Amino acid sequence: MQHSLEGITVVAVEQAVAAPYASSRLADAGARVIKIERPEGDFARNYDKLVRGQSAYFVWLNRGKESVCLDLRLEADRSVLDTLIANADVFIQNLKPGSIEKLGFGSADLRKRFPRLITCDISGFGETGPYSHLKAYDLIVQAETGLCAITGNQQGPARVGVSVCDISAGMTAHSAILQALYHREVTGDGTSIQVSLFDALADWMNVPVLQNDYSGYHTVRAGVKHPSLAPYGAYRCADGKEVVFSVQNDREWVNFCEKFLKRTELTRAPGFSDNMERLGNRVQLDEIIALRFSELSCHEAMQELEAAGLAYGRLNEVADVSGHPHVRRVTVGTPEGNIETIAPAAIFNAERPSLRPVPALGAHTQTVREEVLGRLRDRAASA
Repeated sequence: MQHSLEGITVVAVEQAVAAPYASSRLADAGARVIKIERPEGDFARNYDKLVRGQSAYFVWLNRGKESVCLDLRLEADRSVLDTLIANADVFIQNLKPGSIEKLGFGSADLRKRFPRLITCDISGFGETGPYSHLKAYDLIVQAETGLCAITGNQQGPARVGVSVCDISAGMTAHSAILQALYHREVTGDGTSIQVSLFDALADWMNVPVLQNDYSGYHTVRAGVKHPSLAPYGAYRCADGKEVVFSVQNDREWVNFCEKFLKRTELTRAPGFSDNMERLGNRVQLDEIIALRFSELSCHEAMQELEAAGLAYGRLNEVADVSGHPHVRRVTVGTPEGNIETIAPAAIFNAERPSLRPVPALGAHTQTVREEVLGRLRDRAASA
């Protein structure tokens, strides 16, 4: 399963996060991914220097790829790219709107020339609509889709702490490409795919939008509490540590009252009998819950939540996650030596993943140029 896409060639004119996320997952599955970089490199290489002098973003999203530096302002280098695309199965790009068309590699033209090719264009706001011409980065899309409006607390909105719009777009592109590969296997036809950061994250916003549209319910910023379920959030224990727990249904509410709070009378008390009532009386409910947690250590609280059959966890810092006993790690080679990174989420046949290294800038340029030259010679000889 780790090599299920062997034989598939992906050419990616990519930068930053969204497109590299999609192509890295294809590379993990065994596809050959040829990453086209500017002579100065993908600017994500310089986001930080915190992983042995390398960017955390870049080493995360570019393992298993071949780095080829091309200056697409030059006709000779555009010819190299054209030859690579002609022999590819998938072409991915996420340059700023209109750039790839000006270079002569728009997906509409490529699909006419290469009917079996799967093209995937990733952008901020898509190819149609009033915002389609705009550049967009993760925070801009978080703000535009309303995600920031429901993230944070009563003091104000907040950005989700990771690049969730880029990641959701990359995930969407990856699944769409796999679907298109299967479609081509059945029909022989390629596909044109468009994915935008806005559309990907807007899809994830369906619950608060549906609640707003059909009931006028306004999702409030609730910090680490759940905006639509109560009780569901973080509470401080006697030792200063915080525990997150969740009540998802009536059975769990009864168990929580009886086994954790030791207050059976609350199960059907006015204002607390169902989830919507509890949301409306969350301040009063939180005071009751906070008092109980303040009587217990973190370990004791989790033991009692376990006994009550409830979901729970610690409110961890990043350093806690780094040393978390449940986190799976995998070794990845980089130009500056091996690093330990969190393993890909999917597990196939209980196998430990084996990931190919992160490329140095332009590490494969000469090899790929020679490969292209050989293809051109073969084509000329057979003409």
